[in-house]
This record gives sequence, C-alpha cells and structure tokens, in this order.
Amino acid sequence: MDLGIKGKTALVCASSKGLGRGCAEALAAAGVDLVLNARGADALEATAEAIRKAHGVKVTAIAADITAEDGRARVLEAAGQVDILVTNAGGPPPGMWSDWSRDDFIKALDTNMLTPIALMQAMLPGMMAQGWGRVVNITSQSVKAPIGVLGLSNSARAGLTGFVAGTARQVAPKGVVINNLLPGLHATDRAASLDSGAAKAQGITMDEAKAQRIANIPAGRYGTPEEFGAACAFLCSQYAGFIIGQNILLDGGAMNSTL
Repeated sequence: MDLGIKGKTALVCASSKGLGRGCAEALAAAGVDLVLNARGADALEATAEAIRKAHGVKVTAIAADITAEDGRARVLEAAGQVDILVTNAGGPPPGMWSDWSRDDFIKALDTNMLTPIALMQAMLPGMMAQGWGRVVNITSQSVKAPIGVLGLSNSARAGLTGFVAGTARQVAPKGVVINNLLPGLHATDRAASLDSGAAKAQGITMDEAKAQRIANIPAGRYGTPEEFGAACAFLCSQYAGFIIGQNILLDGGAMNSTL
C-alpha cells in the first residue's frame, strides 16, 4: 500500500532501538526522510546508517537527551519544521506507591508528559500553517488499564493523554492529525527490564517471568517492533485523516474490554 507520505520528513524520538526504531524503519520504507534522536550516539548512528542503506532515504541523527531543555533545543534546531512527529521516551522504573518522592514524579512528568507536549507545541504551528501534519505519541497500555507497579508511568502518560484529547480536536480542522499508540508487551529492552524485575521479586528465572506475562496475552507472544512500526506508519499516512485523538492499543488482546 502506498501510504502517500513519500518525500515527507519525520522526527522520531528514542529511535535507535525498540519501538522507536520500528517506527523509523516503517516510515523510511514508505519513503519518509528521517531525523532520528536518542541519547547514545553510537547506537543511533548505527541505526541511521542501516536505514539509509536499506531504504535510500535521508537520515539525520542527533544524539541528545530529548527530555532536557538544551538537548531538545538542539534536536529542534537540527530538525527544522517536520511533517511528522513521533514522540517516545523510556518509561520510569517500576516500584510501589510508597517508593516515590515528589522528585520522582517530576522526573516522570518531564519525561513522559511535558517533553512530548513541548515537542508538539514546537511543531504544531508549522504543520497547521502548511495544512498537513501527523503526530503519533507512543504511550502505554497502562493509560487504559493501569499497572500497579508502574504508578509513575500511569500518572505521567495519563496526563499526556488528557492534553492530546483536547489538542487533537483543536488542530484537526487545519489538517493536523494527532493520535496515541498504546503498546503492551513487545520484545524490547523495556520488556526485558520488566521481566528481570519480576524474576528478582519472585525468585524465579527470566524465562519463567516471561512465560507468566505471555500467559496473560491472548496472542500468545510479545509484540514486535516491526508490527508496531507498521501501525505507526499507517497513522502517519494519507489514510489517517479521519482518525482524530484516538488511543489505539497494540497489546495482543491483553486488555479485556468491550470498548
């Protein structure tokens, strides 16, 4: 399927690996030029070069901490005005309600709520002026079904979801489409970290911890970055103009809900 976005430019955050890279790969396959961002320069440049060779698109790699004001400024300066924005940042660590201080919550809000909001505020005016734009925020299934040990993530991502719900409907008349993708468990470093934490807490092996999680996923497996990226690319396509302010689960059926 021709997604109708060949020649457009996308800024994809946290894209050296995992779900961010899956999105970058899928957009590149559709002919989109990329501005990639991550903190680790070596892994980021390796990803950029692999995408250049595989898809023949222009790829600019900017190593910076997107959650820090100076790092974000460098990324935005290098990117200029883009047509597509994919926000993404690693989630805060798991724990119990009694573990977290005010500083922990502020850090989580900065990373998973305020940073994507700042990126949208930077890019939306240009998108509206040109009459076309796409924003996909990578959030979490915990927005719809909170996970007890991920209270920091639950809180920050719910705040972002509220912001998007109103903003998406304000910018839609100008041809700008904003949606959220809510991943469940995918085969990424994040899943491995959560499996490791569960294994340590329960005194079991990593394989046993993973098997426990898979038992609660009707699809019988973790998702892949490639299929997640394909969903992201569709939401950035010419066909997504009537999908406004939605929260789309990619969780293998783990959340059991009629609506």
